[in-house]
Amino acid sequence: MKLSELKNGEQGVIVKVLGHGGFRKRIIEMGFIKGQTVEVLQNAPLQDPVKYRIMGYEVSLRRQEAEQVVVVSVSEAHEMESQVVLQGHEEDYLQHRALQQRRTIHVALVGNPNCGKTSLFNFASGAHAHVGNYSGVTVDAAEAHAQMFGYEFLLTDLPGTYSLSCYSPEELYVRKHLSEQMPDVVINVVDASNLERNLYLTTQLVDMNVRMVCALNMYDEFERRGDKLDIPTLSSLFGMPMIPTSFKTGRGLKELFRAVIQVYEGKQGTSRHLHINYGHEIEQGISHIQQYLKADEHIRQRYSTRYLAIKLLEHDSDVLQYIGQHLAEEHRPEDRKQLLQARDVAAARVQEETGSDSETAIMDAKYGFINGALKEAGYVTGTKEDTYRTTHRIDHILSHKVWGFPVFFAILFIMFQTTFMLGQYPMDWIDAGVEWLGEWIGTTMEDGPLRSMLVDGVIGGVGSVIVFLPQILILYCFISIMEDSGYMARAAFIMDKLMHKMGLHGKSFIPLVMGFGCNVPAVMATRTIESRRSRLITMMILPLMSCSARLPIYIMIIGTFFAVEYQSWIMISLYAIGILLSVVVSKVFSSFIIKGDDTPFVMELPPYRFPTLKAVVRHTWEKGKEYLKKMGGIILVASILVWAMGYFSFTGVAESMETSIIGRMGQAVAPVFAPQGFNWQLDVSLITGVGAKEIVASSIGVLGGLESLTPLQAYCYLLFVLIYFPCIATVVAIKNETGSWRWACVSAVYTTCLAWVVSAVVYQIGSLLC
Repeated sequence: MKLSELKNGEQGVIVKVLGHGGFRKRIIEMGFIKGQTVEVLQNAPLQDPVKYRIMGYEVSLRRQEAEQVVVVSVSEAHEMESQVVLQGHEEDYLQHRALQQRRTIHVALVGNPNCGKTSLFNFASGAHAHVGNYSGVTVDAAEAHAQMFGYEFLLTDLPGTYSLSCYSPEELYVRKHLSEQMPDVVINVVDASNLERNLYLTTQLVDMNVRMVCALNMYDEFERRGDKLDIPTLSSLFGMPMIPTSFKTGRGLKELFRAVIQVYEGKQGTSRHLHINYGHEIEQGISHIQQYLKADEHIRQRYSTRYLAIKLLEHDSDVLQYIGQHLAEEHRPEDRKQLLQARDVAAARVQEETGSDSETAIMDAKYGFINGALKEAGYVTGTKEDTYRTTHRIDHILSHKVWGFPVFFAILFIMFQTTFMLGQYPMDWIDAGVEWLGEWIGTTMEDGPLRSMLVDGVIGGVGSVIVFLPQILILYCFISIMEDSGYMARAAFIMDKLMHKMGLHGKSFIPLVMGFGCNVPAVMATRTIESRRSRLITMMILPLMSCSARLPIYIMIIGTFFAVEYQSWIMISLYAIGILLSVVVSKVFSSFIIKGDDTPFVMELPPYRFPTLKAVVRHTWEKGKEYLKKMGGIILVASILVWAMGYFSFTGVAESMETSIIGRMGQAVAPVFAPQGFNWQLDVSLITGVGAKEIVASSIGVLGGLESLTPLQAYCYLLFVLIYFPCIATVVAIKNETGSWRWACVSAVYTTCLAWVVSAVVYQIGSLLC
C-alpha cells in the first residue's frame, strides 16, 4: 500500500520509493529508505500535508509525495497472518513482510520487434507467450512470475517498439506503462547483431531516467559473424550493465537477473544517471523548458522533467496534450502559454543554429552519441558470416517479382490441403470413439431426459466439434512456422501493392493472415498499423477471413455433400471468396466511408530463422488447449441448452422436434431464410452461432437437419457461415480497439446483411441453372 493510505497512529515499514530524479533523491535523503518504520502523527487541518515520525524525528509530507512511498502496514500484515502470530511481535513481523515485499522486483521488458524480448519472457518464466519473427506479435502486455537468487520477479512483456514517440499505439502504450506503472527495473533487450538501430530506443529510455539493464541478445550471431565490442566500456558510456545473452539457449540469463538485482538494490557502480549531451543550443532549450516543468510538483514527481522537455522540443502531441490537460485542471492557462512560448523560442534557436528542426536535430544527436559510443567501445562488424546471406538467397525466390505470388499461393494451398487430407485420419479415429461412447451410454442407461441429454446434447454437440481438433492443430502448426520463420513479414512485403489498391497498408496483411487462426488476436494485431484509417478498414474486413472456428462447420458440410476429389477445392473456394469479398468491401470502405491519407509502408524484414521444434509445438498446443477449453465451456453449455430447447416444449416434453421450443423458434425465423433454401434446423444453428462459430456445428450435431439438403443448399449455407456476424468475442475486441461500439455494430450488421445477400443470390441463380 502507499504511505498516504495510512491513518493517524498507524505504522508501516518502507518497502521502496517511486518517482524520478531529484524528487526521489530528496525523499530518500530525508530518511524514507527501505526497512525504516514510519508512523503517522497528525493531519493538517485541511488534511494535507501530513506529519510523520521516522528515524527519531518528525517530518511533514504532502499526500501527493506520500503516494510515491510504498509501505507494509500493520493491517496488511494482519491480513497475511493470524493475530496469534503477530501478537507481541508486530515490529519484527512488519520488518519481515517489508523484506519479503522488498524482494519482489517489478521488471518491464522493452525492446525492438524481433529482438528476442518475448523469448526472454518465456525462458525466464516458463510462460507461453507467442513468439513470432515479425513486428507486432506482442500486441498487449503479458505478465508472468520468475524466481531467482531469493527474489521474485514480476515480468511484464511490453509490445515491441522502435522508439518512444507517439507514432504508433504500441509506442504510446510502452511509455505510458513506464511512466504510470513505474517498474523497478527495465530490461532493455537489444539485438546485438544490429546495435546501432537498437540502441536508439536505449537513448530514449535513458532520457526517461529509468533504472535499466541491457541484454545484448542474439550474441551467438554476433560472435559467429566475428563482431568485436568492448562491453565494459559501452556499459560505462550508457551508464548501465550490459549482459551478453542468447535466449534460445538461456545463455546469460542468470547474469542478467543478477544485474537486475544489483541495480534494484542500488549497488554502487552498477548504474549511474546519464544525460546524453545534445549540443549547446538543444541543451540550453531543454534547461529553459525544464524551469517551467520543475515548478509543477505533480509533473516533477511523476516524470523526468528532462524527458518531457525533450519531448516538447520534438513537438510530441501526446506530451503536449497531457501537460495542457493538467494545467487546465489546475486553472493555469497562462503557465501553458509561457511553456509553449519557451518551447517555440528554444526550437527556433535550434533551427537557426543547426539548420534542422528540433526533432531532427535531437535524432541526429542521438545517433551521433550512439556512433561515438560504439567507436569508443571498439565496435567492429565482422565478416565471418553474413547474417542476411541466406536470407537474400531465399528472398530471391520467395519475394521475386514473378515467383513471389505463385509461391505464396502454393504455400496456402499446401496448408489447406494438408489440413484437410492429413487431418482426416485422426479425425475418423476420434469420430469413431465419440460414436462408440454415444452408443455405449445409449445401451447402458435407461431411457429418459438424462440419457437424452448425455447422448444427444453432450456427446452429439461437443463430440461433433471435438472431432475437428486434428485439423485445428495442423492449421495452427503451419501458421506458427510461417510466423516464426519470418515468412509472414515477406508475405506483407509482396502483398503491399495489392493491399494499397484495396485502400489498406501492407502491414494489414499480417492481421488478415492471423485471422485464419482466430479473429480476436488478429483484431488486436492491427495496433501495429500506424494509420488509423487502415487500422479501421482492416478490422472491418477481418471477419471475412475464415477463422479456425468455422473449420469444423466446413469439414462437416463438405465431407457430407461433396465427393472426395472436390472437397479440397470447395474448401479453398470458401477462403478465396472471403478474400475476394474483403477486397471489394475494403475498397468500398476506403472510397466512401473511411477516408484519409495512408502512412508509408515501413516494416522491418528480419532475417529468416529456422523455427525451433519446441516453439512450434508449444504454440500449436497452446491453441489446441484453447480449443479444448471451449469444448468444456461455452460449447458444452450451448449444446446442453440447444438440447433442452429441442427436448422440451412450452408445456412439457415435446412430442417431436418441430413442436419443441427450438422448433417453434426455427419456424418463426424460417421466412427470413427462405430465399436461401435453408430448413429450420439450419436457421436455428446460425442464430446460436452468434456466440461462437463452433456452436453452429454442435447445434447441427444436436438437431440434425442435413439429411434433406442438396449440395447447392449446403454450399449456400457455407457461404452464410463464412460471411455473417463475427463471434461475440470479435465484436468486443473491435469495440476495445476502436474505443467505440459504433464500429463493432457496423461490423456485425454489414457482415450479416452481406451474408444474406450473397447466399440468397447464389441459391437463386443456382436453382435456375440446375
